[in-house]
Amino acid sequence: MAPRRTRASAAAELQVESGQQVSSPPPEPAAKRQPLKKAPAKVKNETKVEVSKKPLPTRKRKAPAPKEESPVFGDELPHNLGSLPTPDTDDVDEAKEASPPKKARRVAKAKQIADVKPEIKDEATSADVKTDGKPKKKATKAKSHKLTPGETPYPDYAHPTSEECYEVERILAKKHGKVTAPKSIPMPSLEVTGCGEVPSVLDALIRTRLSAATTGKNSSNAFKGLVKTFGTLKEGVGKGSVDWNKVRLASQTDVFEAIKSGGLANNKSKDIKAILDMVYEENQARYAALKKEKETKTEADGPAGSENEPAQEKNTEIQRVESGVLSLDHLHLLSNEDAFARMVQFPGIGPKTASCVLLFCLQRPSFAVDTHVFRLCQYLGWVPKETQKGQPPVNRETTFAHCEARVPDDLKYPLHQLLIKHGKECPRCRAATSTSSERWEEGCPIEHLVSRYGAKKGEVSPAGKAAPKTKRAAATKKGKGKKKVDSDSEEAESSDLSDVEGDDDYE
Repeated sequence: MAPRRTRASAAAELQVESGQQVSSPPPEPAAKRQPLKKAPAKVKNETKVEVSKKPLPTRKRKAPAPKEESPVFGDELPHNLGSLPTPDTDDVDEAKEASPPKKARRVAKAKQIADVKPEIKDEATSADVKTDGKPKKKATKAKSHKLTPGETPYPDYAHPTSEECYEVERILAKKHGKVTAPKSIPMPSLEVTGCGEVPSVLDALIRTRLSAATTGKNSSNAFKGLVKTFGTLKEGVGKGSVDWNKVRLASQTDVFEAIKSGGLANNKSKDIKAILDMVYEENQARYAALKKEKETKTEADGPAGSENEPAQEKNTEIQRVESGVLSLDHLHLLSNEDAFARMVQFPGIGPKTASCVLLFCLQRPSFAVDTHVFRLCQYLGWVPKETQKGQPPVNRETTFAHCEARVPDDLKYPLHQLLIKHGKECPRCRAATSTSSERWEEGCPIEHLVSRYGAKKGEVSPAGKAAPKTKRAAATKKGKGKKKVDSDSEEAESSDLSDVEGDDDYE
């Protein structure tokens, strides 16, 4: 019987006839085989053999051909942006007009921004004041302290009463000596700056500005520097004081060098220069108005306060301007409120400085509040410890406004002086003292009237226990922190600081 013929045996017979090994796998059907391209022959000297550019069939997507940048010919820009701007005109308007719509919007926006920048630059330049050939920023615009003279920010707080004020004045006068306001203003000292105790209002204002945030010794050294550099007036109301018009005409650098021993010389020199420029402009305006009033013989044409000014003083004011002497003495003609409002418009002049000039130079009742007065007003309970909703927080500015309305006028001068003296000398009311201080046991004459803030000052909590110390105070006790004034103190200032330090707080 013949063996059965299968497909596998038939295929094996065919492979034997064609010379293939029987063990080789059967070839794929011809219909399914992909045509292969012959590989280029390798040459020993690695000469290139041209290959057909016809792409091989593949299922992969063709990679996009790389974009070639169009070369720039002549003045033509790439990407159809138009022509290059000519160097002599820097005009790019034609190039922008040729931009595609989307790019044109971006270019238009960029042009709009570019058009605004020069205006801002010009505006800033116009606000600059050239000093010694170098541009200098003009003083900042006068600030508003939002104080209404005669009105307290805490109308529901009934302290201090007149009785409380008279009691404190009586006790402190017994301890430190009786204080009364002088009947006349002394001639200006060239050794001590002071806080405005001079006849000239302008002189008083700048002296008080020099006294801010520094010791009396430093401010006096700064004033001596101005005297040495610019000289003094030999006649007139400002006789014996600095020639402020020479200071105005000098550079800020010269003013800085003259007062650099006084501290904060950079800020103070800028403020002094700006104040003197403002006073000069004001003097010129008043001069023109007084001349017009004199010609028309109509008081309505005169400057502010001229209705209260005698004819002789008007002539003196005119002569002073013609002589090149700067002056603010016309503030004598204004009310307390108007004079105060005018002074706080000057750069670097806060409520405290303006109040000092009112008190010491213009001889008006005003309760100036420095750091010592502020601290004692808090201890005495003359300002609220906690304010009601909608009321401003308690600070030196609000303390001034509140006490200005409540302290009797006849006590404003003596209480100001006595509180400063007591705040500097009392072993318990000074800023840098505590229950562990060496002189604490000496006591305080107003101990029964004060309630000091902070555990270091002996404050007791409502529960009857000592108030908890702050983390900073604890760190100091352990020697891990720097020596710090008691946590209740509003600032760590030396008791030797000038009476009017700190108007820089309002800048």
